[in-house]
Amino acid sequence: MIEKLVEKLKADKENWEKFRLFFCEKKIPAKTVLLKEGEIADTLFFIKKGCLRMWFNNDGKDITFQFFFEGQAVASIDSFIESQPTLFTIESIEPTVLFSLSRENFNFILNHYPEMKEGFNKILYTRFRNYAQLFLSRIKDNPRKRYEDLLKNHPEIIQRVPQHYIASYLGITPISLSRIRNKK
Repeated sequence: MIEKLVEKLKADKENWEKFRLFFCEKKIPAKTVLLKEGEIADTLFFIKKGCLRMWFNNDGKDITFQFFFEGQAVASIDSFIESQPTLFTIESIEPTVLFSLSRENFNFILNHYPEMKEGFNKILYTRFRNYAQLFLSRIKDNPRKRYEDLLKNHPEIIQRVPQHYIASYLGITPISLSRIRNKK
C-alpha cells in the first residue's frame, strides 16, 4: 500500500516535495507503544520493516487481537476516522521502521487524490475480513484447529511472534499452546 501511495504522489512533480514531508520515518525499538487504549488515534502507520500488534486489556489480562507486518497500514481505524477514544493499544513486537502520516495530512492527500480512497477502502475491507474470520474461528474452532489455521495461513506469525502473544491471539494459555505444539 505505502509503495503505491508514494509512487502516485511522486508522479505529481509539482507537489511531491510537500507530500514527501507528510511521511515521517521512525525507527522504534521492540515494546514501544504507539497508541494507548483510551487515546484518540491521530496517526496512520505504514510498516517498512518490523512487526506490530494490536491488543486490549480485559480485566488486567492482555488480549492480542491482530498482528501487522511489512507493507501493512496500521491504525485504530474507528478512532482515526471518528476521533473517538481507541479500544486498543498498538505496540511494536520487534525493532520496527515505519512511516507515520497524520490524520490532517491523510485527509489532505485524499482530497487531492480521491482515487486513494479505493486503496484505503481495500485496507478497511481486508481488516474487516480478518476480524470476521477471527471472530468465527473463536466460535466454531477448537484451539488446535485455530493453531493449525495459523500455521497454514500465517506462518510469519509463528516464525516472528513470541509464544505468549500467539497464545493470547488464539484465546488460550501459553501452557495450552505448548501442549498443542508438542502433539505435532
